[in-house]
Amino acid sequence: MENNERTPLLIPVGAAAVDASAAVPGDLSKTRFRLLMAGLWTMTFVAALDGTIVATLVSSIGSSFSAMESAGWIGTSYLLASCCFTPLYGRLCDIFGRKGSIVLAGSLFASGTLLCGLAANMKQLIVFRFLAGMGGGGFAVVGSVIVSDIIPLKQRGLYQGYTNLLFGLGGALGAPLGGFISDTIGWRAAFLGQMPLLISAVSVIFFNTKEPASYLSNKTSTAEKLKKIDYLGSFTLVTSVGSLCLALSLKTKGLAKWSDGSIWGMLLTSAVSMVAFVLVEWKFAVQPVLPMGLLGQRTALFSLITNFLLAVVTFSILYNIPLFFTAVRLTSNAAAGAHLITNSASVCFGSLGAGWYMRHTGKYWKLQLIAALGPLFSTIVLATVWDYNTPEWILNTTLIPAGLGFSCVITTTLLALISSVERENIPVATGMSYLSRTTGQVIGVSLSATASQAILEKSLRSKITGEGSTQIINDILHSIDYIRELPAELQQMATDSWATSLRYIFVSQAILSFILLVCLLPIREHPLPDSVDNSTPTQPSTPVEERA
Repeated sequence: MENNERTPLLIPVGAAAVDASAAVPGDLSKTRFRLLMAGLWTMTFVAALDGTIVATLVSSIGSSFSAMESAGWIGTSYLLASCCFTPLYGRLCDIFGRKGSIVLAGSLFASGTLLCGLAANMKQLIVFRFLAGMGGGGFAVVGSVIVSDIIPLKQRGLYQGYTNLLFGLGGALGAPLGGFISDTIGWRAAFLGQMPLLISAVSVIFFNTKEPASYLSNKTSTAEKLKKIDYLGSFTLVTSVGSLCLALSLKTKGLAKWSDGSIWGMLLTSAVSMVAFVLVEWKFAVQPVLPMGLLGQRTALFSLITNFLLAVVTFSILYNIPLFFTAVRLTSNAAAGAHLITNSASVCFGSLGAGWYMRHTGKYWKLQLIAALGPLFSTIVLATVWDYNTPEWILNTTLIPAGLGFSCVITTTLLALISSVERENIPVATGMSYLSRTTGQVIGVSLSATASQAILEKSLRSKITGEGSTQIINDILHSIDYIRELPAELQQMATDSWATSLRYIFVSQAILSFILLVCLLPIREHPLPDSVDNSTPTQPSTPVEERA
C-alpha cells in the first residue's frame, strides 16, 4: 500500500491485522467466552447495583450512627476514589496483566464493601467506601480492556451496548432493593449481600481470561514489574484529580465558599500537580500513565474532550431535573424521580442501537453527529419550553433524545478512540476515557449546583425585601420543603426564582451540547474490522476520510 500524507505514522488497532507479537486471545472456546462475558456483565451489574443501593441507604446509615451531617460523604468518598484511581488501571493492565488487574480491583472493592458492612461508626464507613472506590473505579476499565482483547471492533459497540444495558438494570434495581433491605433486614445486609456475586464474578473472569501474547512473552519478575510503575506520575495525577474533586464536593455540599482559602488551596494544588504530571509524563516516565503522544492524535484528543463534555451535560441534567419538579412544580421526590425513567430506558436502547449500526456498517462518524443532536435538542426544550404549564407528555419525553444521544456518543467515541491508537495503548486510552467521564460527572454536578444557587440567591434578593427577608431567603436556599410552607405570594416568588435559576443552567447545557457537537467533527473514521485474526501481515490503516 502506498504511503501518503493521509497514512498515519502509527498503525492503529483498526488495521486489518496486527503483528503476531501483539497477538490477542481471540481463540477462546464458546464455553469460556460465554463464562467470561457472564462474569464481566455480573461485575458490571454489581457495581451499578452498589451505587444506587448505597444512595438509597444514606439516610438509614446516617440515622443508625447518629451522624446524618456526615452521611453525604458516603457517596462522595467513593466517587473521589473512583476518579483518582480509574486512569491508573489502564497502565496496570500492561504491567500486571488483565488477571492481576481484575484481582486487584476486585480485592479492593470487595474488602471495602465487606468492611462497610462491619463498620462501627460513620468515619470508618466513609474510609471503607473510599477503599471500595479504589477498586470500583477499575472494574469498567479492566472489563473494557478485556472485551477489546477478544471482540472485533465491528462488534465491539454491540457488546458495549449489552454492558450498558446491564449497568442500567443494576442501577434501576438498586433503589427499590436498597429500600426493601433497609426496611426488613437492615442496611448492613446491603453491603454483605454483594459478596457472593462479586467473588463469583471476579473468579469467573480470572479463570477464563487469556492474557495477550505480548504480556505472556514478558518474563520479568514481580520486583521488576513493580519498578515499571510510574509512581511519580500516578501520585501527581491522583493529587491533581483528588484535589479538584474534593474542592468541588466541599463547595457543592455547602461546607465551604469560593472565598475560603481551603478551596483555593485545593484548586491551586490541583493545577500545580497537573503541570507536574504533564512534565513527568513528557520528560521522565519510562512507562507513563498517559503517553503524551496519545493527546497529540486528533481522534484520541477530541474523543476524550467529547466524553468530558457529554458527562458534564448529562449529569448536570440528571442533578437539576428533579429540582425543577420539586422546587418549581412542587411535586414529591417520587414524582420527580419518575420523570427520569424514560431517560434511563433510552440510555439502554441507544447504546444497543449504536452497536447494532456499527456491526452492520462498520462506520460511526455520521452516526455520532446525528446522535449528538439529541442532547442539544433536549437542552433547548428544557431551556425554552419547560415551565409551570408544560404538558405532562412533553415532560416525560423531553429527555429521550438526550438519553439516546448520550449512550450512542459514549459508545461511538470509545470505538473511535480505541480504533485510532496502537494496540499497546488501548488500556491506557481506555483508562483516560473513563477518567474524562468521571471528572466530567463531578464538575457537571458541582458547577451547575454552585451556579444555580448563586442565581437563585440573586433572584430571591431582588424579589423578597423588607423585614425578615434575609431569614426567609436563607431558609429557601437551604430547604425546598420550606417553600411549601410559605404564603402563596412568597411561594410564587420562590418558585419563580428557582425557575429562573434552572433556566440559566439549561441554557448553559444547550451551549455545551453545541460545543460537544462541534468537537465531534475532527474525529476521524477508522475502519472497524470484523475479525481479531492476527495471522496475516501487518497493513497500514488509514482513516476512512480525512476531515482536517
